[in-house]
Amino acid sequence: MTVDEELPNIEVFMARPDLSGLPKHELPAGYSIRVYQPGDEAAWVRIHELADRYNKVTLETFESEFGYDLDSFRSRGFFLIGPNGETVGTASAWYDNEFEGETWGRVHWVAIRPEHQGKGLSKPLLARVLHRLAEDHSKCYLVTSSARIPAISLYLRFGFRPLMRTQTCSLAWDSVKGKIPDSYSMLLNPARGTPI
Repeated sequence: MTVDEELPNIEVFMARPDLSGLPKHELPAGYSIRVYQPGDEAAWVRIHELADRYNKVTLETFESEFGYDLDSFRSRGFFLIGPNGETVGTASAWYDNEFEGETWGRVHWVAIRPEHQGKGLSKPLLARVLHRLAEDHSKCYLVTSSARIPAISLYLRFGFRPLMRTQTCSLAWDSVKGKIPDSYSMLLNPARGTPI
């Protein structure tokens, strides 16, 4: 069993209350990032089918998440393109008009095909999403799982902090402590309602 499989899969929220001073990361040679093009829906589903073992992702998932505002997705949906022209990853610089009573940007539906993971792609993809969010928002949040330790570590490096929203949040964050690098464990002191 991997570390991810041993941890509870509990929904957790993370927030970055300031979108200034964002990092930039270069893509490895041969890779590029582009915005959504009509017809990318099937590639989006396939990437998530391969990379996400916690959610069943279908075309209906895409429609419910983005179909109501496909015009916005055209500039907020990003796709990683591999050396052979194949679509190998995706992430969205989305929005939520009613999060914590305000409009927030949202890092949404991030995934990279397993055979392209570990190649230095997640940092450039997340950086691109955050820079796009900063065009329209001053803060952002995301939802992930307590079982996704590599993702949580990445988000902590990018300035996200735990956000307590439910009773199960403290249980989830307790399960994460000790599983991430020591240099980030001090950042896991979530406060109710607001990120630290």
